[in-house]
Amino acid sequence: MQKLFDGYARFRSTQWPERRKTFEGLADEGQNPQTMVIACSDSRVDPTMIFDAEPGELFILRNVANLVPPYEPDTAFHATSAALEYAVRVLEVKDLIVMGHAMCGGIRVLLDGPPAQGGDFLVPWMRIAESAKFRVLARAPADVHTECEYETVKLSLGNLMTFPWLAERVEAGSLKLTGMSFDIRSGQLLMLQGDGTFAPVDTP
Repeated sequence: MQKLFDGYARFRSTQWPERRKTFEGLADEGQNPQTMVIACSDSRVDPTMIFDAEPGELFILRNVANLVPPYEPDTAFHATSAALEYAVRVLEVKDLIVMGHAMCGGIRVLLDGPPAQGGDFLVPWMRIAESAKFRVLARAPADVHTECEYETVKLSLGNLMTFPWLAERVEAGSLKLTGMSFDIRSGQLLMLQGDGTFAPVDTP
């Protein structure tokens, strides 16, 4: 914990004076992000850092393996769906990015099963992506893990379109969906192309 407190002290002494007006504006006027990012909870993947974003720019949802479940309005607990509803229907974001990443532990659970200490919730959660796993295994690629990372991004994008109020906005052109994957080994960001492949994002 002391390392976190030390970091907070640095924030208060260096970043807070520089960003005070930004935070005060966000407090007074509320948030108005134009982009939502659905990313993995993995500690090595930070959307704010990857996109060099300022406070208030991104509405970020992080969960294991950046998964979106299908639309299921019932009495169960739906944290991911609740965040989606808030971002799309209340904040009215214009862009929604599903960002997977290399070396994803959730995908490892999907392929190999959970560690001994983690089966209560990981297994049922990762069942969301079972169809993605089966599609990849049927193709028998050389790198099954990476292909499953890509395929789960596509699956989440497909599940997003099962939310009627989200699909309406996509079809009307007021919301754009994008698939991406971040390679933590190289720092390279890849984007899903029209042909289903992932290609590096161009940078100047």
